[in-house]
Amino acid sequence: MATKTRTAADGKVQAYDPIWSEIRREAASAMTAEPALGSFIYATLLSHDRLEDAICHRLAQRLAHSEVDGVLINQTFQGVLEKRPELGGIFRADLAAVFDRDPACNRYIDPLLYFKGFHALVTHRFANALWHDGRRDFALFLQSQSSRTFNVDIHPAAKFGQGIMLDHATGIVVGETAVVGNNCSFLHGVTLGGSGKETGDRHPKIGESVLIGAGAKVLGNITVGDGSRVAAGSVVLAAVPAHVTVAGVPAKIVGSAGCAEPALEMEQTWVDDFGGL
Repeated sequence: MATKTRTAADGKVQAYDPIWSEIRREAASAMTAEPALGSFIYATLLSHDRLEDAICHRLAQRLAHSEVDGVLINQTFQGVLEKRPELGGIFRADLAAVFDRDPACNRYIDPLLYFKGFHALVTHRFANALWHDGRRDFALFLQSQSSRTFNVDIHPAAKFGQGIMLDHATGIVVGETAVVGNNCSFLHGVTLGGSGKETGDRHPKIGESVLIGAGAKVLGNITVGDGSRVAAGSVVLAAVPAHVTVAGVPAKIVGSAGCAEPALEMEQTWVDDFGGL
């Protein structure tokens, strides 16, 4: 997160942003190692003064459409940030989540430049802000473009906490009234969906630090408690208590979650009472 420091020379307060400083260092190193991408890396990262501006630029590039160009998308995102500067801290928490939890991620610039899970999540954060500002058509346009570009379909009204990782992300679907707590991790193919044609509050409520494995489906207005794990390929149709592991079709409790915060540990194997896998 950005903090403020005071320089001895002039007494001015200057922003100290360790993640952005590290991104700029990584970008300079990447330009040296891969000169063919130098102009791309410079235009996307080093030409900007803030992480927020780099994110707006990168997403506008990826979401641009023949009828809604990248300049307009970038301007719209900047307008959202003017009204909601707190989004900058949330972006940093999401970046840190990927860096800390994904063993394939060794640099902050990896999700910022390349990972569609991070791109889809930040696109949703902009869409959600626009939805609540009454700009629902632009929000739905962003949802549509995110689905087309990233193969991630999150309704603009869905609520996400911070420190979220969408790992690989392909095929993730999240419905309109879903709520996701802080520090959760989803793998590809996860669905937070309804269970029929009912209207109103009809989608899952996911607690904090929950890990949902690849291909898992959580259906209906049910809760998944804090610190729980949903095993890959499971279909969850009933409420899940806190700090347990559920698995199967339909999912049943098979043991404890194994740790206090499964989404941070990313451990997806289960050891039974006899010590076997």
